[in-house]
Amino acid sequence: MTPSNPPDRRELVVVSGASTGMGAATAKELARNGFHVLAGVRRVVDADALRAEGIEPHILDITVDSDVAAIADRVARDPLGRPLRALVNNAGISINAPVETLPIAEWRRLFEVNLFGHVAMTQALLPTLLRSAGTVVNISSVGGRVALPTYGAYAGSKFALEAVSDSLRREVSGLGVKVVVVEPGAVKTEMLERGVANADRLKAGMATAQLERYGNLVAAISEQARSFGKDGVSAESAAKVIARAVPRLVRALGTRSDVTRPSSYGWPACYPIASSTAWCV
Repeated sequence: MTPSNPPDRRELVVVSGASTGMGAATAKELARNGFHVLAGVRRVVDADALRAEGIEPHILDITVDSDVAAIADRVARDPLGRPLRALVNNAGISINAPVETLPIAEWRRLFEVNLFGHVAMTQALLPTLLRSAGTVVNISSVGGRVALPTYGAYAGSKFALEAVSDSLRREVSGLGVKVVVVEPGAVKTEMLERGVANADRLKAGMATAQLERYGNLVAAISEQARSFGKDGVSAESAAKVIARAVPRLVRALGTRSDVTRPSSYGWPACYPIASSTAWCV
C-alpha cells in the first residue's frame, strides 16, 4: 500500500488503550491494512502523537460511562455510514503484589479497567457489531492461563476476561459475531515498565512482617519482569498478530476475505505471540 494508492477505508475498527504499546502499534497496523481506526487514548498529547492517515484518536477512559457512550455514538453516526468491523478491547493496567498485601482498592481499580471496562465497551458496541457481523477481540495475557506469585489480581482479571469471552462467544456465534481472545506473553511495552514501578511502590508500603514474608519474592518477580523489557517481542510484532484477528474486506469485489482462513469450526485455533498464544473462541 503506497501513498499513490491510498486505501479505500470502508470499515471502522475501535481500539481501546491506544496511547502507547500494543494498542498504538495495533492502531497503526490496522490503518496500514486499510481500516479507519477509532483509537481510544487517555490524553490529548497522546492523540496528537497518534493521529495519522486512517487513525482518528478519541479521548476514551473505558471506566467512564460518558466516554464509552461517546465512542459508541461516533460509530453510530459515522458520516460515511461505514460498518464496524471489529472492537479491539486492549486497554489494561498491571498491578502485581501478594494477595495479602494488595489493598482492596487496588484490586477494584484493576478489575474496573481489565474487566468491567471491556464489558462496558462490548455492551455499547455489540448492537452495531451484530448488524455488521463483526468481531470482538479481547486482549488477555498468558496470565489468563497461569497465575504466578504476586500476579493474583492481574491474572484474576484476565481469567475473568477469558470466561466472559467464552460465554459471549457461545451467545453470539449463531448471530454472526466472532469473539477472539489474544494471549500475549513477554512484550516490550510501557505497561510493563509501569507494572514494575507499581510493584516497587506497593512493596515500599508493606508492613515489616509482610516484607519478611514476601520481600525476596517480590524482588525476584520484578527482576523477571524487567528481563521481559530486554527479551520480549516488540509491540509492533504483537500488533501484526492482533491484526490477523480482524477480517478484511476485498474492496475490488465487495466481498469478505479473511486474513487467516476459517476452519470448519470457525476461526483458526491459535496465534502465537512470543512464548504465549492467542486463541479464538
